[in-house]
Amino acid sequence: MSLRHAILTLLETEPASGYDIVKHFKQSLGYFWNAKHQQVYQELRRLSDEGWLLCVEQAQSDKPDKKVYSISPSGRAELKRWLAEPAAPNTLNDALLVKLYAGALAEPAELRVEMARHRAIHQDTLDSLQDIEQQYLELDPAEQARQRLPYLTLRRGILGERAWLAWADEVEAELAARAEQLNAEAFDK
Repeated sequence: MSLRHAILTLLETEPASGYDIVKHFKQSLGYFWNAKHQQVYQELRRLSDEGWLLCVEQAQSDKPDKKVYSISPSGRAELKRWLAEPAAPNTLNDALLVKLYAGALAEPAELRVEMARHRAIHQDTLDSLQDIEQQYLELDPAEQARQRLPYLTLRRGILGERAWLAWADEVEAELAARAEQLNAEAFDK
């Protein structure tokens, strides 16, 4: 997936300014697709240059004019073309997993601290996702039906975070056992 298709996806639902798009990334897509502020604005310029976006400037009384983008017919055609393509499998580059893989060289206490730090991050993410889920569940049935596919991406995030936390329990148990073993070996010496 590319940033351009994520932006087209966001603009398919409603026109938005660059600021609004960045905000959407942080509040929704950001859980599974990250983009920096500068990247979004650069891509908006490219998409406009390619004719995939329309841009209207809105005057603001005490600020510079605001550019509001919407998807053009050719942008919608590109989004439909992209949606028909097979998606590449997700790749994973996770430094924490590399550290655990080489964990025999590390002190269990150091790895436990690192795991606790990551656990807190994943728990915070799960809490945020569950808050969003609650908002979805409070929608009227017609709006829930309209938002069903985005909701299913949310469910994927929730299930992924729950699975990560369950896995972290397994890692913590192993690290605790290793710490006990090292303490017993040190005591025997």
